[in-house]
Amino acid sequence: MAKKKATVFVCQNCGTESPKYLGKCPSCGSWNQMVEEKVPDKTDSRSRISMSGKASKAEQITDITIEREERVKTDLVEFNRVLGGGVVPGSLVLIGGDPGIGKSTLLLQVSAQLNNNGGKVLYVSGEESTSQIKMRAERLELRGSDFYLYAETELTAIQETIEEIKPDYVVIDSIQTMHHAGIDSAAGSVSQVRESTSTLMQIAKMNDIAIFLVGHVTKEGNIAGPRMLEHMVDTVLYFEGERHHTFRILRAVKNRFGSTNEIGIFEMKNGGLVEVLNPSQLFLEERLSGATGSAVVAAMEGTRPILVEIQSLISPTVFGNAKRTASGLDYSRVSLIMAVLEKRAGLLLQNQDAYLKAAGGVKLDEPAIDLSIAISIASSYKEKETRPTDCFIGEIGLTGEIRRVSKIDQRVNEAAKIGFKRVFIPKNNMDGWDFPDNIEIVGCTTLADGIRRAFS
Repeated sequence: MAKKKATVFVCQNCGTESPKYLGKCPSCGSWNQMVEEKVPDKTDSRSRISMSGKASKAEQITDITIEREERVKTDLVEFNRVLGGGVVPGSLVLIGGDPGIGKSTLLLQVSAQLNNNGGKVLYVSGEESTSQIKMRAERLELRGSDFYLYAETELTAIQETIEEIKPDYVVIDSIQTMHHAGIDSAAGSVSQVRESTSTLMQIAKMNDIAIFLVGHVTKEGNIAGPRMLEHMVDTVLYFEGERHHTFRILRAVKNRFGSTNEIGIFEMKNGGLVEVLNPSQLFLEERLSGATGSAVVAAMEGTRPILVEIQSLISPTVFGNAKRTASGLDYSRVSLIMAVLEKRAGLLLQNQDAYLKAAGGVKLDEPAIDLSIAISIASSYKEKETRPTDCFIGEIGLTGEIRRVSKIDQRVNEAAKIGFKRVFIPKNNMDGWDFPDNIEIVGCTTLADGIRRAFS
């Protein structure tokens, strides 16, 4: 009988396993990512057993009772919105973001608020000592009675502490620092991250403990570790923003208990993160009146409409090929709209460099922003400014038509609330709802018609 191999080579980028070393991963194509690891012991039991000794078993849905409240709300309305209405007991939430962006600060504030609302919290840190965490808590003026700090990386010790304290909420900062004794590889490797997350998932599900995991990100902006990590957890949140700017965006990219693509806006201050309840006004407060290359769109982020300024700069190219740059916007979408502008609206853009961005650091990727992108490009190209009280909503087809978009009433109502006087929408979106009295609705059929009426 052939001898069982004791080691396997695992790609640290995607988790693909190979019996022999490969310079290039056959799955993700990464070079020099195959690391030799010992094959974990498969003899241990995988049945779910709670702290009370109750084993998991099949039950009829009519016999299952919910013993705790469905959601627990924090004092941060924006955080509750991103989670879908509050923290779900027994959920596993993964929060990723760049170093220094404020992940630990956010979770420390949330932990203190959950503790003040009657929950017992265990904050586990593998990167800081308990005294360092206490210093940050004092700076943020956070207090608590059943709030435990624990500096540990060994997962077995953490599991024993959870069984002893029996907390309602657990924070693991970070999952890449955790080490499982049954896996003979370095902390942060694919095997360690996968096994640690699996153990924490069993603890969360069997004991109704909400567990928050902090995840490091790669230089591409993805959470480090195997892609399976995001599939295992219930919710994946990304904390975005620039370290040198005060505003932060918490974005949900996966949520089993709520809407995806929800965002929450926060501002980093000396006393911690403060939520921004009116992000539309935030994104528009520095807009220059009379500037060319600017157009405002009412975009939907999950269930919330947000007004964002689209900026464009069109200038003649000095090289043979025109340059296209997009920040916060999809590059392919920008190229497509510029092609339609040239073919259907008569704008000669093939010898023009184009630079576009969504102001405020927000990322937009929905069809309804097409018309505002086209208007901002036309404004910069023609050197004609749009009215500061105009808003543009609509999808552009390849034949130059303006196509209908969803949730038009919520978008227009948000524009009217901020003070816009005129909004351009697809002609097919004009029927079936009541317009606000304080705003003019302009229905557009084609892109050329929309451009003509915007600058008339």
